[in-house]
Amino acid sequence: MNQLMVVRRLSVCVTVWLLAFNSPAWAQDHTDYEAADIEYGISVYRAQCATCHGESGDAIAGVDFRSGQLRRGATDRELRQVIRSGIPGTGMLAFDLDTAEMTGIIAYLRNMNYEVDAVVLGDVARGRGIFEGKADCLQCHRVQRRGPRVAPDLTAIGTMRTPSGLRRSLLDPTGTMQPINRPVELVTADGTRVTGRRLNEDTYTVQLIDSQERLRSFDKEDLREFTVLTESPMPSYEDSLSSQELADVLAYLVSLKG
Repeated sequence: MNQLMVVRRLSVCVTVWLLAFNSPAWAQDHTDYEAADIEYGISVYRAQCATCHGESGDAIAGVDFRSGQLRRGATDRELRQVIRSGIPGTGMLAFDLDTAEMTGIIAYLRNMNYEVDAVVLGDVARGRGIFEGKADCLQCHRVQRRGPRVAPDLTAIGTMRTPSGLRRSLLDPTGTMQPINRPVELVTADGTRVTGRRLNEDTYTVQLIDSQERLRSFDKEDLREFTVLTESPMPSYEDSLSSQELADVLAYLVSLKG
């Protein structure tokens, strides 16, 4: 969950010029959006857009993202084009987003009214005990300089994820795994197989931290194989934690603000 995340800064919020109020509801070239993509988009929005647009998307006069109506970007294809190309003569600049960023921001903008199930939070102190004990989360995750770096750092996870999103991650880690957190497996020119967590990736290189917590960088052209894994190494806690224990762990995670 470290979020995040390698999200490039959207210095001008990508959607400020998209809203209108007389257009019909969404023209559909899209169907359903994955919960993980929506959660990823929430993180992008909160980190980059909320300062101007507010948490609810209505802080700028005449703009309300929750209205569900757009002058530009009525379809996902059109919205991608606006984000990539900008709108000449306005404050809407062009942004070179990677696939995960683009998918996340579109999923969230299409679901600004996305309401997650109510989540019951338990006791923070008990949750910390379970997190460090029974759930054994510090075996992989790091919190306030404690624990390894083989999984995302959770020190500020309470500012990055919603309680419901965290709950889904505990119950279904594979189904809710955010794109940047998907582990990779590669084979080098000499046949060495390396598995690790991506820290950064571009067209030509990939940087990761391997299972021995070593920072490593590879040129893709020198690799025999490069695979992004879809199965999360994190176990589901659906059966191993009671409802109360789950609520306590969630309370602890939500309390982590950096």
